[in-house]
Amino acid sequence: MSAPETFAIEGASAGIWRAAPSLNGARTAAVGAFACETAKAGAGLLQHIAEKMRSEGFGAVLGPMDGDTWGRHRLVVESDGRAPFLMEPSNPACHVEAFELAGWSVVSRYLSAERPADVLASATAAPPGLRLRTFEPARAKEELAQIHRLSLETFSANAFYAPISFEAFFEAYRPVLAAIDPGLVLLAEDGDGALQAFLFAIPNLAEGPGTRTVILKTYASRVKGGGSMLANAFHERARDRGFGTVIHALMHDSNLSARHSGNTDAKVFRRYALWGQVF
Repeated sequence: MSAPETFAIEGASAGIWRAAPSLNGARTAAVGAFACETAKAGAGLLQHIAEKMRSEGFGAVLGPMDGDTWGRHRLVVESDGRAPFLMEPSNPACHVEAFELAGWSVVSRYLSAERPADVLASATAAPPGLRLRTFEPARAKEELAQIHRLSLETFSANAFYAPISFEAFFEAYRPVLAAIDPGLVLLAEDGDGALQAFLFAIPNLAEGPGTRTVILKTYASRVKGGGSMLANAFHERARDRGFGTVIHALMHDSNLSARHSGNTDAKVFRRYALWGQVF
């Protein structure tokens, strides 16, 4: 991903990525790395950027988004006040107010929820022929290469999806490799050893090394029932490792994972939004 162009006025700054995922089919720029001291200053900058992008022939803008959804994006819009969990975005209220004051509209919503780390009941039968195993840190690059390929396939229908190179994907995960519990990163392979589903989770080390909270960051499957099979195995392993709470993190509110989370009576504690403007 190319480096953004930086824009700043007194009290606000942001970066512009000119090759962003499309909003409503239009040529779209992403506005990220956003910061403001007051909502008025932030709104002024956002309006200036939108006008500049329109003058350059763009049809829309998205933000806050550092290039695409693989980077930092969205803002907290509702919260129960607890501290951010590991890898969760945080922001002052004036950032939200700036996007609203600038006249941008919410184009995507997300949520995080929590539930006890007990075994889930599932009405979906586990797919036959899949072998469950755990992540092998000694082969981290090879393991992540498989996860990367499956991610590109299974996430392609997600809102504002854009493909990412393996090099960028690996660099995004490199900082957390030392923090993962390999027993909580699960892979499901078929009889030929091909990856069919994966689940990535990590302890909430933002609470310290003795945390009893674990974050289910993402899971994906190309076969029906694979995600449920991994989720059940994960919750059982989390419970057996002494975790009391599981965070279902940063889910798009219309995704299957959010519906599954709600069906298990997980309690929403944070909501997020992404904004856009079509010219």
